[in-house]
Formats: sequence, C-alpha cells, structure tokens
Amino acid sequence: MKLTDIKKLKVVELRSKLKELGLDTRGLKAELIVRLWSAVETRQVGEDDEEEVKQQKHSSTTPLKTVEVVDSAAPSSPLSVAIVGITPPCDAASTREFRDSATQTEAKNSLQTLQPDSGCDSESVSVCQAEGGEPWRQQGGAEDPGGDRGRAFYEFKEEIRYKRAKSPQPPVEREKMEEEDEDKIRLNPYDSHLHFEVGPDGTGQPRFWDRFPLLWSGCRLSHGVVQGRVGFEVRLERKLLITQIEDRVEPYGLRVGWSVANTSLLLGEEEVSFAYDSCGKKVSAGKEEEFGEPFSEGDIIGCYASFSTDHTVQLSFLKNGRFMGVAFSLDACVLQGRALFPHFLCKNYSVRFLLDPTAPPWYPSPPGFTQLTALPAGQRVRATMAPTSRAQCEVVLMVGLPGSGKSHWAMTHMQQHPEKHYKLLGTEGLLACMISGGERDSRLRQASQCLTDLIKMAAHTLGNYILDQCNILFSAHRHKLQLFSGFRRRVVVVFPSAEEWRRRLSQHQTQGGEQIPETALLKLQVSCSLPQQQGDLLEELHYVELPQEQAQTLLQEYKDKARRLLPPMPKQEKKKHRLHKKRPYPHGPAPAHRIQWLNGWSDTRLNMSWSQQPRYWNVRYQDQTYYNNNNRDFGYSSYESYW
Repeated sequence: MKLTDIKKLKVVELRSKLKELGLDTRGLKAELIVRLWSAVETRQVGEDDEEEVKQQKHSSTTPLKTVEVVDSAAPSSPLSVAIVGITPPCDAASTREFRDSATQTEAKNSLQTLQPDSGCDSESVSVCQAEGGEPWRQQGGAEDPGGDRGRAFYEFKEEIRYKRAKSPQPPVEREKMEEEDEDKIRLNPYDSHLHFEVGPDGTGQPRFWDRFPLLWSGCRLSHGVVQGRVGFEVRLERKLLITQIEDRVEPYGLRVGWSVANTSLLLGEEEVSFAYDSCGKKVSAGKEEEFGEPFSEGDIIGCYASFSTDHTVQLSFLKNGRFMGVAFSLDACVLQGRALFPHFLCKNYSVRFLLDPTAPPWYPSPPGFTQLTALPAGQRVRATMAPTSRAQCEVVLMVGLPGSGKSHWAMTHMQQHPEKHYKLLGTEGLLACMISGGERDSRLRQASQCLTDLIKMAAHTLGNYILDQCNILFSAHRHKLQLFSGFRRRVVVVFPSAEEWRRRLSQHQTQGGEQIPETALLKLQVSCSLPQQQGDLLEELHYVELPQEQAQTLLQEYKDKARRLLPPMPKQEKKKHRLHKKRPYPHGPAPAHRIQWLNGWSDTRLNMSWSQQPRYWNVRYQDQTYYNNNNRDFGYSSYESYW
C-alpha cells in the first residue's frame, strides 16, 4: 500500500486497518495516517530483507556466469546508484579493498520503492535514473554483498534531507510554567533519554515504540539517597503492542535498579549502575549474572538500598512482595559518598512508579526500610535542576569528515564538563540504545530516522546538546543551527592534517570493523563545506585541529584531487514540456472549424485582425529549466547527486 492510497482512506477505514494490525486507533486523521504508514513501511522493509536473504542464498548456488547476466539486467535501488555513482576502474589494485559497508550499497534484483523519509529529492532520483542503475562490481565480476552500508552512508543520507528543507520557524515562546516543588519526587525529564516520554503520576514509556521498537529508553527519578534503608516500587503496567521486529530479538525488556548521577542512562552498562533485568539476571558494568526470577507484565518490583555506618551498601530486590535476595554488595570505595538514584530502562513497556507519599505501598516493605516518598526532605538528594530558559542552554555542532575524531572530542568534552549534563545526539549513541542487537543495517536505518526526530525535539526541549554527526553540508548545519535559535550555539570543526586523518581513519576502521570505500571518501570530500563565522547563525566557531585558513586550504586540495579521480557527472536529458492545460492554443488563434459553430453570432472579437490577437498568443511557452537548474544549494558540487 502506498502513502497516497493511505491518505485517501477515511478515518473509519484507517482505524479499522490499525485495529487489524493491533495498533492504537485514537487520534486525529493525520496521526492515524502516520501510524499506519509506519507500520506498512516496517512490514515492507521486513519483506525486502527476507527476499534479499533468499536472493543471496540463490546466488550462492548459481554459477558465476549466470550471476553476471542476472546482475547486469537488474536495476539497483535509486539511492544505491546515487551513492556509488561511478564505474570502477579495471585495475585490480584499485578495487581490492573498496567494497565495504559505510557508503557502499548492494545491487538488488528488484527496484526498491522510494520512501517519503529517504531524503532523495526529485533531482536526485532523475540523476539516479540517468546513471542507468549499473551495480557496483568487484574484481572478478562477483556481486557486492553490500547489506551493511555503515554509519557514514546513513549520516550523509540524513544531511541531504536538509538540502531543500524549508527554513525552520522561530521557536514559540511558551508560557512560563509554575515553579516546581523541589521536594516533590517525580520522573526527571532532564535526566532521561529524549526518546522517553514522561507521563503523569509517575508513568512513562518509550516515545517511539511503534516506529523504532529496538530502542531502550531510560530515566532516573529526581531524588536520590546517601544514607539509611530506603526503597521504591515499580509496576510493569502493560506491554506496548508492536507489529514487526526481527527474529531472535526479544521484543520486550525492563531493567530497574540504582545508579549514580552523571552516568549513562543505559542502566547496568557502567560500574556504578546496578540493575535487575526482566530476564531473571542482575547486570552491572555490562556483565550479566543469573539472579532471582524473570518478571513481566503486571509484576511489581521492589528495589531497596541499605547504607551501613561503614559506608558499605547492599542492594536487594523483591518481586510481588517475595524477597529475591541481595544482588549487589558495594564497598565504600565504589560510591565514594555519591548518591544513588532510582533508575529504570525499558523497551516496549509502559511502567509506573509509586510516587504518591500518601498512598500505601503496593507490597509491605521489608522490616526497617522506608519508602523513598516517605523519607524526610532533608535526607534526600536533589538532582541538578534543568535550565529555565533557552538563553541558559547550549548546543555544540560537530563538523568533520568521517574518522576525523569528532566523537572522541565530544566524549572528552562531556567528561571535562559534567556540570552541564550534555546529551550526545548521534548515530552511535542510538546504536548503543539497541542493546539486544539485531541486524546492523536495520539498526543503522532506524537510528538515522530516529535521530532526525530527536534533533527537532531537542530544539524545543531545554538542555545542553552535542550533535555528533559529520555535518559537512552547509545546508545541514545551517538548518540545525536555525532550529536552535535562542540557544548558545557553538560549532566545533575537527579537521586534522592529511597524515593524521588517514591514521585515525585506519584506526577507526580497524577497531570498529567499518570499512569506508575510497570512492565514498572522495565524494564526501567534494561535498564538504567548512563553516565560517556568521553572527546570525552561531555565537562561537572553534577549529580544534588545524586553523581555519589551513583547513580551508587542505580541503580545497582534497576537492581538486577528488574531482580528478572521480568521473564527470552524466548529463541529464531534458524532458519535453507539456503545454499548459488552461491555454489550448498558446502559439496561435483557434482553428477556423472551432469558430464556425457560432453560426453568425455577431461578436466583435471574431473580426479582429492578426495584429489584434490576444497578447499571450505570441508569447512562447516559458522554459522552466532555468529555475530548476538554478534552485540548487550553492557551495556544493554536483557530485552530491551520486549519493
């Protein structure tokens, strides 16, 4: 089903189809369309993946000669052709290691349907078609497996979406909310993932559970403890229905426990983060051990911390009032006097904390323990408060080629300034939130699509952010900086010397196992545009490696070399323009037989001479190619169309 067909459906029909898929049927028509299209798109992607696996199995048992014939006749997807874009040279040495994943794509036996979020505009599609769909070939004529296209491909795909995007509207000044009671315990949106939705009365759930079911979303409470014997309770409200998820991937999950402030929101992945997992395990520092019993929908988990006078801590858990045992015993040197905050991490679960101080506990607490909500305010530790205005917030936009060291700089900056509570928005961060795995290409696709939504959300959510992407297109970093109008906007350019960049890129590919094809790097260099100081877009511009002048000079050398190595762009055939429908005779008067039906009606307009013709008869049809060809993003090379 296409998106245009879905838009033609009535509300009753939309709700009927959503009900068949097990999705929520509430909301306006626009919301129902988006929900249904997301489900249909997810199903189409799953069917494409299954067919691709079958094709790969079939090709493995087919002689090499047969593969060549089929592949030459099979059109690749428009986006694949746009990225590869050139025919590899015949020299075997030049093709020995250019077959990987980051921007390389596969040649499929069926033409993929262009999705609305693909980021490929009409101009790109026409260029893709002009290139003829010739698949990338390796030495010996074998097919490129190409299933894993890598981070660089999806980041560049995300940037292209901004090339012709409309300028964002200035942020609407919201009414000042009532001052929050600092002593009231609540879910802390300032200390949660952007893709986690905080609800009323201590409830919460993943925000994009229906579109990105692989994401884990975490949140801490606003108050922690450093002494006494304290506990809290969490109830698994319900499972969120999902339509499609990869095989061998558990669709639901929950971790609940304690962690220290300023640590990862992925509970259990750091040394000072302690979790009880729904699969019946305890998790800390990324290590899992068997513990207790599995729990699921409707169960209530009690988490209790006992601080001793010698500063040692014991963490125990209860399931539906039954004691599961002591999971963690911590020495004084582990916490070093830092407070423990209640923390949970969920996937496709809706959860609820018991935060009403007047309500009785769901199950009686162990002897000697007090519920956190009943603890005196002086014995609780308040987490850092969120900023109250956009002027107090900051956004750092990273700019640089793949492998230049942007992520390393961002992580170091976050460690040096823990008081700012930066949220790192990047592909790698979202991949880390998909703990239970799945196919890497599927996870990269979901991370790229989700990242676009998160950046828009961050622009309307008070806080400090680091956008860890390449951001090499001028239109991309201009659009993102405009989104964060009112923030303190900093642009950090990481552009090392040629030798250092090659060393870092080689190290990145060795450690991460993600090989970026040489052809893709050349196209990235041609498309790259380094930012300059502009008072209306940014407040601070910082080059952390080479100075700005040297970086610009080196980039120009990269571009000159890349243009010599890349083939010229194929010229696009001009389309024949159709005559305007409202002007049936644009080049002359109506034929004689068209006016004979008037049967002698006296009309002075029919007696006019050729010199008295309406003015538009002599005006040639305007050729619109000038406007189409000049409505481009200046500063870019036409090699972007290869992507």
